[in-house]
Amino acid sequence: MTQAAPAPGGFDESEMHQVLKRGCAAVDLDSSNGRLLRGHTNAVIHLEREGIVVKIARKGTRIDDVARTVRFVRWLMNAGFPTVPLHSVDQPVVIDQHALTFWQYLPQPPHPVAAAQLAKPLHALHTLTAVPEALPIHDNLAAIRRSLKSITCLSDEALSFLNEYSEQLESALSTVEFDLPQGVIQGDPQHRNALHTGDGEAVLCDWDTVALGQPEWDLVTVEVHCRRFGHGARHYAAFAEAYGWDVTRWSGYQTLAAIRELRMITTNARKVHHAPASLHEVKRRVEGLRRDEPGLQWSIL
Repeated sequence: MTQAAPAPGGFDESEMHQVLKRGCAAVDLDSSNGRLLRGHTNAVIHLEREGIVVKIARKGTRIDDVARTVRFVRWLMNAGFPTVPLHSVDQPVVIDQHALTFWQYLPQPPHPVAAAQLAKPLHALHTLTAVPEALPIHDNLAAIRRSLKSITCLSDEALSFLNEYSEQLESALSTVEFDLPQGVIQGDPQHRNALHTGDGEAVLCDWDTVALGQPEWDLVTVEVHCRRFGHGARHYAAFAEAYGWDVTRWSGYQTLAAIRELRMITTNARKVHHAPASLHEVKRRVEGLRRDEPGLQWSIL
């Protein structure tokens, strides 16, 4: 099996392969031609003969959380929402306390989904009503605190800076006034968390972070990805026009953008022991925060 990154999903390759083999056998799928697509968070494997994508949840992920995601996506599918479809088997499949989910494979062109293509499905998500599943409350600051307690790859000085910075941002957030009504948010909408459908449209995927919260968090996430990963201002402007609301013109933008970037940095720092090659980029991002460089381009991890 081709391995794209060290310790995909926190598994070594042999362990991942065994979990994949047993999980696929449980739903009568052939795992022998599995190819790792992504591995920095979950292990995402394409079964080429089957036309199925298997996601092995990251080590330590709660089974109940994965089951909740499955129920939510099934509800979206029944409502005709633009999401990548689940495969029609009972899931999640649990192997040694590791949760596997199975999804329809959608062939993709070489280029990722454009930001503007995210606008329509995101707006539809943000305006959903009467969602039957009890979703968690979105909290970026809590996620940042958890990551800061687990980071072992940075110096004490760097950790002290990040802790102080997070406290400053928490104080700033307490004065932010949100403009949009609270609703369902994806939690991490970006170019790689959506897929082309082949007809010029896009569907959302990767629902691990779905929650109840302020749509501004999703919108600032798209802006951060456009700015930090080289897509450019014009790319983001097309998204804002298609969505119908520009988060950069809102009074709380600077605070939310800073929190979103800090969460991205601390999450990746927490995972460095699973992907040691990412350490240089994590340190570069931290130094960019110290120097207050909002235009510093980041490398994708």
